[in-house]
Amino acid sequence: MIRIRDVVQKALSTGYLTVEAENILRQLLTTRYDLEDFNAFMNLQEAAMMGKVRQESRERCQI
Repeated sequence: MIRIRDVVQKALSTGYLTVEAENILRQLLTTRYDLEDFNAFMNLQEAAMMGKVRQESRERCQI
């Protein structure tokens, strides 16, 4: 089973969050998750706000 921290780790390592990964995160966030997953998600949010991770969904809106 995939975990939030797995999706986040891939996004942080590549610097890119795909639409597919965003959808997976949305699904995972509707289920029970632990503190490590919550912290990973918060790290992803911060990285996106700081411009360290680009979001495919935001790039599509700018076209």
